[in-house]
Amino acid sequence: MALTELGIKALKPKEKRFLVRDERGLYLEVYPTGGMLWHYRYQFGGKGRRVTLGSYPALPLKLARTKRDECATQVALGRSPAQEKQASKRVSEAAVSFKVFAEQYFTEQVKDRVQDSTKTTARRYLDKDIYPFIGEKPLDKVSFDDVQSIIFRKRDGGFEAAAGQLRGLLKRVFDYAVARQKARSNPVAALPARFVTKAKSRTRSLTANEIKVYLQVLYQSNIRRQFKVALHLILLTMVRKSELLLATWDEINFDTAEWQIPIEHSKTKAPHIVYLSSQALDLFRQLRELSTGSNLVLPGRGSLVRPFAHDAMNHALKGVNFGIDHFTIHDLRRTASTQLHEAGFSSDVVEKALNHTVGGVRGVYNRAQYGSQRKDMLQCWADYVAGLATEKSVVLQNFKMAA
Repeated sequence: MALTELGIKALKPKEKRFLVRDERGLYLEVYPTGGMLWHYRYQFGGKGRRVTLGSYPALPLKLARTKRDECATQVALGRSPAQEKQASKRVSEAAVSFKVFAEQYFTEQVKDRVQDSTKTTARRYLDKDIYPFIGEKPLDKVSFDDVQSIIFRKRDGGFEAAAGQLRGLLKRVFDYAVARQKARSNPVAALPARFVTKAKSRTRSLTANEIKVYLQVLYQSNIRRQFKVALHLILLTMVRKSELLLATWDEINFDTAEWQIPIEHSKTKAPHIVYLSSQALDLFRQLRELSTGSNLVLPGRGSLVRPFAHDAMNHALKGVNFGIDHFTIHDLRRTASTQLHEAGFSSDVVEKALNHTVGGVRGVYNRAQYGSQRKDMLQCWADYVAGLATEKSVVLQNFKMAA
């Protein structure tokens, strides 16, 4: 016979606990102390199972029946309510704040496994864009709305690419949490990357006229002189932005006109020599004066011991209206590579100057450094760019590899 609220309230405890049946597997267990617990009994895998639903009167009869029906649905779908409750309990007992787990993820999956620039980017996103909003929140309580808010805040600020990177980092953290049974699901999975940022073609290369416009507008802009010189240097030397941001004066040899990039600053995890043209040396001399005694080539604002933030130069570049199609700092490297290849320089020499790792059999057997060829090529490139930066008419066809 089905239970009623009045019937439950009329139940009296006995010396031993006893069960009172409702319907379809729902039972109420009455203890000698007067306490009452709801249970649901079901068959799973050929065996009788039981799961506790909650206590009465905190869980009234109507809600107990609703929970029973939910459990029955789980059984019909081939899932055991008791097992799922235990799994949920284990996750809850092991619950930690998002920050605590994200630091574990960083130590175990990022710190010694990725290149320095990727590590620096992850560190910056965690500290500046994620922790202030969900750092102290329990990991298993972080919702879709939480992660969407963090990602869209970056996107709506005009930084789509950064928003995409932020989404990727959050997704990897939660993927790891699920794998470690610290979370039951990944809230980022419900936010496809296509809703955050559009994939951009990595083919942007400045033309000869655009290089001229770029340099002229750059030096006429009101951004920091350090950034103007640094952005000019990246075009001439073909280095990565991170390599320049982390550079120290110990690495720059003005006598030999060489920049020795150490392993810890190199994306390829190998030391790299940049042969400096006369124009590049002049730019480094300007930066040395601007560094005001710091050992860093680009000391950050208000500090002689810390470099600029990783995205500071990006912000500066974005604030300049060049009047040409959009391009990024990385596109300056592609521009140099494209122009040098079109001028007839060897691909091996260009790739070595870019500090790229050549894959396959060719990469295994070709250990040449092409030092003299790179030195001549970079001086030729700097001369060409210097010509474009003047009022003289210089066309691409005049830029050719020396015979």
